[in-house]
Amino acid sequence: MLYRRFLAAAVASVLTLTGLLVSTPAAAQGYLQCVPFARAESGIDIRGNAKTWWAQAASDYARGNEPREGAVMAFAGTRGMPMGHVAVVKKIVSDREIRIDHANWSPINGRRGQIERNVRVVDVSDAGDWSMVRVWYAPIGDLGLRPNPVQGFIYAGDTANKAPSFKAPVWTQNDWKPGNGLEIVAASLGQ
Repeated sequence: MLYRRFLAAAVASVLTLTGLLVSTPAAAQGYLQCVPFARAESGIDIRGNAKTWWAQAASDYARGNEPREGAVMAFAGTRGMPMGHVAVVKKIVSDREIRIDHANWSPINGRRGQIERNVRVVDVSDAGDWSMVRVWYAPIGDLGLRPNPVQGFIYAGDTANKAPSFKAPVWTQNDWKPGNGLEIVAASLGQ
């Protein structure tokens, strides 16, 4: 009888913890997600999971299959990437290669939520229509092993000229320690 009570309590605890972990909002997970980064970097004001951006953009933004500087590349949700992903196109290298800026793709130095700039992306679709890409993955120092489906590109248009570059908070930098830069803050306050 005691064993059954213990087992029931253990199962209830595991289910409770699982529910808490799954329901934690992106902002509360302790690292930068791709969505707020792409929104700040591109000026495209869409909210919600990355996999929903393509559909949400239909009413407010131009969309297409052609990469353009400043556009948001909207990745579809997959089994390996259920929430999708968004990234900002920074440079067109060729008709099958671009450079992007994005967040929370590669774990760098064991940390998730990193901003990566000038990241190589190659169109590997049979039709050359950017519907399937491979993205540079830092842990292996090469393009990722799996191709990723892309829904398309969301264009900021004339209303969002060049958005200011998103700067990660100083405390997310690898060399930051408490107290770094305190003298600059104090000086700015006239102390």
